[in-house]
Amino acid sequence: MSQTKAQLIAGTPTQDVIFNDATVNSLNSGPISGTRNRIINGDMRIDQRNAGASVTPADGVITYITDRWFVFEDTDGTVSAQRSTVAPDGFSYSLLVTVTSTDSSLAATQRALIEQKVEGFNFADFAFGTASAKTVAVSFWVRSSVTGTFGGVLKNGTINRAYVFSFTVANANTWEYKTVTIPGDTSGTWETGNGVGCYLGFGLATGSSFSAAAGSWGSTDVSGVTGGVNLMATNGATFYVTGVQLEPGTVATPFERRSYGQELALCQRYYYEDAPLVGTGFGLTNIARANAIHPVEMRGAPTVTISNSVQFFNGGTTLTATGGITNYSTSKYLNLDIAISGGSTTYACSARVANTGKITVNAEL
Repeated sequence: MSQTKAQLIAGTPTQDVIFNDATVNSLNSGPISGTRNRIINGDMRIDQRNAGASVTPADGVITYITDRWFVFEDTDGTVSAQRSTVAPDGFSYSLLVTVTSTDSSLAATQRALIEQKVEGFNFADFAFGTASAKTVAVSFWVRSSVTGTFGGVLKNGTINRAYVFSFTVANANTWEYKTVTIPGDTSGTWETGNGVGCYLGFGLATGSSFSAAAGSWGSTDVSGVTGGVNLMATNGATFYVTGVQLEPGTVATPFERRSYGQELALCQRYYYEDAPLVGTGFGLTNIARANAIHPVEMRGAPTVTISNSVQFFNGGTTLTATGGITNYSTSKYLNLDIAISGGSTTYACSARVANTGKITVNAEL
């Protein structure tokens, strides 16, 4: 005997309960399982580098703020950037950029922006550069102290195909939800391996050389919309963004929620800190041969930096890194020769001293 929904609600007893399966063919013409959102850390939860501390990006240098997200500022002004706890309902964090000194008259080649690089493996099924290129939907929450029309961009890894979109901040200091639909690009070259598949970015200030009209594909490097807001013109101006999603389809769906552990692991493919090194000496002079397994397989062989305060045990002696390293690491394993001092000239080191010094392991795109 089966049981109706009304009987279930009323608590009517029956001998058995039978639920019929619901068949859902697709979501936005794609699978309903797996990862819809190709943006990593779109809700800005993960911040391994800065833990919410304010950072001043150097002029003309990519500076990562929250994981996977960087700020690039190349104007006559300056900004600070950080993970913020100001967020819309349903979110805990956002990425905040604050203007700390102004540039009200941008030169043609000046700009300030927020971007993420998406790995080709995570973008390949969009089939850009082919006749089967899929329409994509971009959605996000934005809050700015300056109102008006802003621009964003989706562009390829070689930065010779770009689509500018525009969005309007209607109310100052108010969270607003934005959605944009972008037709798939049937032209150009789009990475499908472990290089840059695409960039998704938001222009905060854009000189004329990096501006374009919204709504069509072009073949130049652009960051924002022609006539868009110059956030750098207003001292103390703020711009927040969170809940960023890039997905196949013509309709933006609700932000895809992943567990903290899942999101952290996705970020660690590109960057992590404080590897639990185990060192041995093997009769080497003034060198700890240290190794570890990465938390997840990295995008490629990483670069590694070690602060001078990283330490190892050698029996009862503490050995301190002097800053020099030789890096033999691969995408799966961390293998280093670390110059050390603090004991005899030949060492047989054991584990790294916990919470001493800092190790950064970087395989960013």
